[in-house]
Amino acid sequence: MPTNGAADERAEDLHDSCDDSEDEQEILEESPCGRWQKRRVKVTQRDVPGIDVAYLAMDTEEGVEVVWNEVQFSARRVFKEQEEKIRVKFDNLIQLEHCNIVKFHKYWADIRTDVKPRVIFITEYMSSGSLRQFLKRIKKDKRNIQEKSWKRWCTQILSALSYLHTCDPPIIHGNLTTDTIFIQHNGLIKIGSVAPDAIHNHVKTYREEQRNMHYISPEYGESQDLLTTGVDIYAFGICALEMAVLEIQTNGDNKHISREAIDNAIEQLEDPLQRDFIRKCVGPVTTRPSARELLFHKVLFEVHSLKLLSAHCYVQNETVLDHADNTLIERLSPDTVIASVVHDGREGVQWRVSQVPALEIEKFIEEVKIGVYPLTAYALPEPHPAKTRPTSPETAESVKSTTPEPVEVESRAIVLMQCDMKEEEEGKLKLELLLRMDDKMNRQLSCEIGADDSPWGLANELVEYGFINDCDRTRVAAVIEEKLNFPNSQSSAIPVSVS
Repeated sequence: MPTNGAADERAEDLHDSCDDSEDEQEILEESPCGRWQKRRVKVTQRDVPGIDVAYLAMDTEEGVEVVWNEVQFSARRVFKEQEEKIRVKFDNLIQLEHCNIVKFHKYWADIRTDVKPRVIFITEYMSSGSLRQFLKRIKKDKRNIQEKSWKRWCTQILSALSYLHTCDPPIIHGNLTTDTIFIQHNGLIKIGSVAPDAIHNHVKTYREEQRNMHYISPEYGESQDLLTTGVDIYAFGICALEMAVLEIQTNGDNKHISREAIDNAIEQLEDPLQRDFIRKCVGPVTTRPSARELLFHKVLFEVHSLKLLSAHCYVQNETVLDHADNTLIERLSPDTVIASVVHDGREGVQWRVSQVPALEIEKFIEEVKIGVYPLTAYALPEPHPAKTRPTSPETAESVKSTTPEPVEVESRAIVLMQCDMKEEEEGKLKLELLLRMDDKMNRQLSCEIGADDSPWGLANELVEYGFINDCDRTRVAAVIEEKLNFPNSQSSAIPVSVS
């Protein structure tokens, strides 16, 4: 019987594909705490001075993909000289919390004797791709960026830069390009790769990328010691220009973008306010505005609508309203008036339930929640104060260390809790606690109850090990005490008021 060669080839291809998939899932290394697992897949969308290599990794606690970044030092002496400075920088980066900044999760040092010193840090994985890639697709499709989208992107980037620059001391991004700005399908912008400048000049692979030289402000090119917030503003101005024109044209085969090419691209812009905005960003450092001042430029600033203010108010109080809004909506008839606009001398306007597109409102609230529409006309989120006495980073003496890492403090509040008790084999009692946090994530905890265990002792342990916030200690202890006193009572979810 003749063999089917095509079928054999497909079978071989399928086998090879399975092998490749298994290789990609292979765990190469673990963090000292065991939470972060490094895979074989390299992340190629990074373009960060100082980062030697980045791998895809898994957060085993949250079940999401993250990026495992490695910085390798050329010699142990070089690492020791910079160790304290790097600790301070990384400890401050971990504290950053902003919806338009790629999250910096954890870091540790690997100073094993058989390898060169490394600093490893875990960051949020942006699967959607960089702004540069997006602009290339737009240009290929012969489309233009709408002014509305351009304004929304600029606002989000400036909101993130303002947050970084108001830290004490200010955090300078130092590597802002369209490669290090990421855009998601819903329009959310995040700036990433905030790598401490302390590592830039002391690692194995640091080199200048010629294609990105035009992002570097002139004063920084003259003296690399002069790293100020103005460096980020200049780079942002170039990014804003590229977002507007899609690509800055160069002369001939020369890939380097000259100042003349930048000025010519600015002149192509039809909107005089847009031209003035970008000129201010790339102007002399002495007159270059701050990120906060740029948010109030005429081309970006607008009085926030009542709809946007209401959405932000809802999001801030969502943990309180979430349990009531569905019931309220169910009780309202389609003809119920929910809002009125009164005019002098003419008939007013009424809005009814039937006129509110529920799906559109839900989508808008979700976009506000994730950071697409920040409130820039008000005080922006203030960064956490810098640590004056930073804790030492984890030190990996082996691929996985047995030394426990410092426990993180739970910052989320509990909005719902349910306690239950079950009798197991040999008469042992098992306490189960189901918690719903204010970010709508659930946490299920369980433990065996002994004769010496008390409600307050159990609650204290939950706080000590970072499972609950200290402000919830009393309420959790009370729920546990009630279940211990009345073990046969029916369990029900208990709402918690959030102050």
